[in-house]
Amino acid sequence: MRSPRPHAISVSPAPIDLRRRVLLAALPCLGAVAAWRALPASAAEVATVIPAPTDDLAATGAKEAVAVIAGGCFWGVQAVYQHVRGVRNAVSGYAGGDAKTASYDTVGSGRTGHAEAVQITYDPSQVSYGTLLQIFFSVAHNPTELNRQGPDTGTQYRSTIFPVDAEQRRVAERYIAQLDQAKLFRAKIATTVESDKVFYPAEDYHQDFLAKHPNHPYIVINDQPKIEQLKKVFPVRYQETPVLVRSA
Repeated sequence: MRSPRPHAISVSPAPIDLRRRVLLAALPCLGAVAAWRALPASAAEVATVIPAPTDDLAATGAKEAVAVIAGGCFWGVQAVYQHVRGVRNAVSGYAGGDAKTASYDTVGSGRTGHAEAVQITYDPSQVSYGTLLQIFFSVAHNPTELNRQGPDTGTQYRSTIFPVDAEQRRVAERYIAQLDQAKLFRAKIATTVESDKVFYPAEDYHQDFLAKHPNHPYIVINDQPKIEQLKKVFPVRYQETPVLVRSA
């Protein structure tokens, strides 16, 4: 099994990116965290509380459904949904490109069409698709950033919803319009809706990354705050024990 590598994290000119890489490679985890705090903070530390969608999927009696979303580094997005009550599984992976380019090293080029995505399997009787999207726009990422998320840049970190059917697409598009009209964010929502895209699970070392490496500097700075915001903003939806990957 390969050792986890930090995501591409260039938010500034090359010297800053090199500095971040050196910090991760040369310092112990907690020491790297302290050094990172001198660099630009992640936008993930601040949540935007937004209303639920006015249009949601109708109850069908199904016990299981699937949603696929992308909002930057999949480590944090996966971890957020692993703490959502009603979610049965959340798998990190890639969506938007072809099977032959669905690997971390290739997707990192930003030229594959893929985005780092998370496939969420959930119980619709416990949590609705609309609620999953509300969490997505509220605490899982910043939907106004174009082709980037916090310290990560490139189309592979874009904000995207990958609906699995026409009904999910309808809910997603209407929700984006609802939020834009309400002007709840400082900028227009950059989230795209991309249909008919296949999800490909990521490598094993990316699964449950936050649970396995809670003190990793990237996690401490960018992703642990998302979990705290989930707990604060959605206390009824929050579950303390994460649902770890059961299969990919």
